[in-house]
Amino acid sequence: MMKFKVSFFAMCVLMILGAMTSCEKVALPEDLGTDTQKGNLRISIFEIEKTPFASLTRALEAPSEACARLNYVIYTTDGERLKQVNQTSDNANFGNCSFQLEQGTYQLVIVGHSSNGNPTMTDPKKIQFTNAQGFTDTFLYCEYVTIGEETVDLNVSLNRIVSMCRIVITDDFPTNITKMRFYYTGGSGAFNAQTGLGCVNSKQLQTFDVTENQQEFDLYTFLHDTEGTIHLTITALDANGNELYDHTTDVTMEQNHITWLTGALFNGSTSSSTSTTVTINTAWAGEKHLTF
Repeated sequence: MMKFKVSFFAMCVLMILGAMTSCEKVALPEDLGTDTQKGNLRISIFEIEKTPFASLTRALEAPSEACARLNYVIYTTDGERLKQVNQTSDNANFGNCSFQLEQGTYQLVIVGHSSNGNPTMTDPKKIQFTNAQGFTDTFLYCEYVTIGEETVDLNVSLNRIVSMCRIVITDDFPTNITKMRFYYTGGSGAFNAQTGLGCVNSKQLQTFDVTENQQEFDLYTFLHDTEGTIHLTITALDANGNELYDHTTDVTMEQNHITWLTGALFNGSTSSSTSTTVTINTAWAGEKHLTF
C-alpha cells in the first residue's frame, strides 16, 4: 500500500510539472549567437546608408561612424525569435556576426542605433525603444535568407528609418534654466521591421541638460507613414524641476528627413500655444523650416 501511495504522489508531481512546462515559454537570453565568423550564416555590415540630415547627398559610412550599437536577430518565417547578438562599437568585431543555423529559411533583422540600451526585439513587427533608453538615429536591414548545405556570406547595408525634428532656440537662455523637456505624441517609439514604419501610438519624452551655448536639440521618432505630424510641448525647467516656460505646437515630418523648428522661446508669454508657419527650402526638398 505504501509503494502505491508514493508512486501516485510522484505521478501527480510529474503531471503538475508537465502542465507548467507546457504553459510557460522559456525566456531567451540577450545573446544567442556569436560575433565571430564560425557559423554557417556570416554577416558583414558593408556600409550604412546615411543621407546626412544637412544634405541630400547619399553618404555611406562604416558602422562605427554611424551608430554605437548593433542588434542582429534571427527569426523564423512566422516571427519567432531564435537567436540574437548585441554589439557595441567598442567590440573588435563590430559590424561582423555569424549564426549556426539548420537548413531552412529565416528572417534576418539588423538594427543600428546609439540608444542607451538595446530595444525589445521579441517580435519583428514591434521592435521597441523606451523613453529611458532615448531615441536616436536608427538604421535597419530586414530580409529573408535561406540556409542550405553551403555557408552563406552576406554583405549588407542598413538604411535610416527615423524622422528628426531639430529645434533651434534663437534667444538667450535665462540663467536659471537647467533642463529642457520635450514631450511629443503622434509618432512611435516602436517600428515594424518589415515596413520600417511606426507601429504604436507613443508618448515620447526627451530631457536634456542645458549646457553653455547650446541652442539645438534633436528629437527622433518612427512615423506611422512616410509623412506625419507630431504634437510637441517644449518645457524649460529650473534646477528644482519647476516649469518656467513652455510652448506647444504641431510639427510636420517625413521619414528620413529633418524638420527644423526655429524660434524665440523665452521672450514671450509662458504657456503659449500658437499656429505654426511653414516655409520650404526649395534647395533641399527634404528639409522643412518651421517657426514657433
